[in-house]
Amino acid sequence: MLTKAFTYDDKLYCAPKDQSTLGLAVNTTLWKKAGLTDADYPKTWDELEAVAKKLTKNGVTGLAFNPDYNELGAFIKQSGSWLTNTDQTKMTATDKANVQALTFVKKLLKEGVLKYPKDLDAGWGGEAFGKRKAAMTIEGNWLAGAMTKDFPDTAYKVVPLPEGPGGKGTMVFTNCWGVAAKSRHQTAAVDLINHLTSDSSQLEFAKAVGVMPAKTTLLEKYVAQNPESKAWADGTAYAQRPVSAPGMRQVMAEFNTSLAQLADSEPAKLLADLQKNGESVLGGSGR
Repeated sequence: MLTKAFTYDDKLYCAPKDQSTLGLAVNTTLWKKAGLTDADYPKTWDELEAVAKKLTKNGVTGLAFNPDYNELGAFIKQSGSWLTNTDQTKMTATDKANVQALTFVKKLLKEGVLKYPKDLDAGWGGEAFGKRKAAMTIEGNWLAGAMTKDFPDTAYKVVPLPEGPGGKGTMVFTNCWGVAAKSRHQTAAVDLINHLTSDSSQLEFAKAVGVMPAKTTLLEKYVAQNPESKAWADGTAYAQRPVSAPGMRQVMAEFNTSLAQLADSEPAKLLADLQKNGESVLGGSGR
C-alpha cells in the first residue's frame, strides 16, 4: 500500500521511509471516573457516541479531533467507501456511504460530545487531549512523543478505532526517501537509501521518532518493543491512504475548509462540491 503513494504511471519514485496510522486515544483517568471499564472501549459508532456522551461533563468534551479529512476520513473508510476510486483516477465523493459518515460526525458535533480543537482553545487534538479538555482524541503515532514531552502526567491508552457500517477503517500516512534525477552522486545516494530502509534503520527510526517501520514484516517486532502502539500497528492492515493524485492538493485543502463548518452544513452538499472540484482535476464521475 505504501509504495502506491509514491507510484505514478506504474513507476515508483521513492522508497517509503515509515508509516503512521490513526487510533482512539482514551484518558484512562477520566474513563474510570465515568464508570467505564476496558469492556467499554467502543467497537461501533453507536458505542463511540455513547461513551462520548458519558465523558462529556465538568468542562470536559468527550471527543476532539482536527477538522481535517485526514482524521474524518477514518469515518468515511469505516462507512465502506472513499472519496476516490482505488487508483485515484475518478471521484466517488458523493457515494451515499460517504454522506452517512459525515452525517454521523455532524451529529456528534451538534450534540456537543465532539469538538474541534480550536473550540477548546487548543491547536490540535493532542493538545486538547493532553490538557484534559477532551477525554478522547483520534490521532496517530506522533501523539506518543507529544504526550511524553508535553503532557507526561496525563495517563492514556490507545485502542483501535470503532468499526462503522462498512467495517474497520483508519488512515495511513508516510514519507519517502528519494534521489534527485540529476544528482551527481546517485550511486552513493542509493547506497544511503538502502541503508536507511534496512531493517535495523527502520526500527531505529521508529524508536527515535515515534513512527512505525514501513516494512510490514517488521511490525511484529515493533509491537514487541512498543506494546502500547499495538492498535496503531494493527491498523495498517485496513488503512486508507490520503488522496495524493497530482493536482488534488488544493481541492482537498478546500474540502478541509468546508469540514471546519460541518456542524452547520449539509454533508451531501460538501461532498457534492468536492466531487465537482475533484472532477475538474481527475476527469469524469466515478459514480
